Amino acid sequence: MPAKKEKEDKSIEELFKDLEAVLHSLENPETGLEESFKIYESGMGLIKNLGLKIDTVEKQLSILENKNVKGE
Repeated sequence: MPAKKEKEDKSIEELFKDLEAVLHSLENPETGLEESFKIYESGMGLIKNLGLKIDTVEKQLSILENKNVKGE
């Protein structure tokens, strides 16, 4: 359970760095097929987490924009 919390606490930038490491691992010709599947699964989890974080930021920006339009 703590590992999941750790992923949620990472910044968008950190998650992109992790995703880049995943890509490098997948591009490595020495990475075996089974390991590639595990790495791919990890990468898909990172992408999902990034999507959630980016959605949150977009919602926050939308709220701020609406406040500025309304003059609050």
